[in-house]
Amino acid sequence: MLQVIIYDDNINVRESISLLLSTTDNMRLCAAFDSCNNMIQQLEEHNPDIILMDIDMPDLSGIEAVKLLRAKFPELPVLMLTGFEDDEKVFASLCAGANGYVLKNATQEELMEAIETVAKGNTFLSDEAAASLKKFEASDMPVITRREKEVLELIAEGMTNNAIAQQLYISTSTVDTHRKNLLAKFEVKNTASLIKTAAQLNLL
Repeated sequence: MLQVIIYDDNINVRESISLLLSTTDNMRLCAAFDSCNNMIQQLEEHNPDIILMDIDMPDLSGIEAVKLLRAKFPELPVLMLTGFEDDEKVFASLCAGANGYVLKNATQEELMEAIETVAKGNTFLSDEAAASLKKFEASDMPVITRREKEVLELIAEGMTNNAIAQQLYISTSTVDTHRKNLLAKFEVKNTASLIKTAAQLNLL
């Protein structure tokens, strides 16, 4: 049975999700939080299979919360469940490390499909989110993977390829490949220009 956690400050949303999951045979809401710190502190206790996360939160935005989760629990599936279909928020969520994006007005069938898909380690985008992402792919904004985003952030911290490899438990050659891909995607020739451009695009 899938153990689900929700990070949302709206009690009506939390209760609706809990009721919806209670009607299924393979999902249950094991905890709900409106504080990111409390959620992270209790994650190991609840051992969830997936986290449903809103973006607009008074404690810490869902996008920033995803970044914290990726640092501590890199493999934990995260599905953004939000009312926003803003292009930049979709892109920022995926760059931060979210595995999927679905709107709160989704049908029960779509939400169940999204949860199951993301919990299995796959990506799920609502039609609205997919359309938003295509706009970015057609623009000058580079589309980078979750791993590339992790490498980019560590590069910005001044870490060497060897240090990044140890941090992410990957080979140095893999880090070098990610670094070269980032330079190509951002169309820059050196690390300084890469960091400057990424910062200008609010990716750091």
